[in-house]
Amino acid sequence: MVIWIHLVTALLALGLGMANLALAKGTPRHRAVGRAWVAAMLVVTLSSFGIRELNDGAFSWIHGLTAWTLFSLFAALYAIRRSWVRAHAGFMIGTMAGVVMAGAFALAPGRFIGTMLGY
Repeated sequence: MVIWIHLVTALLALGLGMANLALAKGTPRHRAVGRAWVAAMLVVTLSSFGIRELNDGAFSWIHGLTAWTLFSLFAALYAIRRSWVRAHAGFMIGTMAGVVMAGAFALAPGRFIGTMLGY
């Protein structure tokens, strides 16, 4: 069940993130979509701690990336609260790039989620 929660919210985060990158920055819509994206990303990251098939039930190197993602999310929020727009943008864009790369890796043929989806 945790993998399905992780997968669905990751896909939601991917869509929200792409939409927010396309939106005008600093608008109420950008902030609302950004808040929804951060909420989805928190579910994605926290649920990933329950996925341990890669390393026989133990945490793996991927969980280190999860910790970095959590740090980046909070750093981006901290930055925008301080009006450090460039730092905020850098952390958000970097985190979004990580979502794309993690998704590509997770959905690759032969990987657990790929086999769940039937390929």
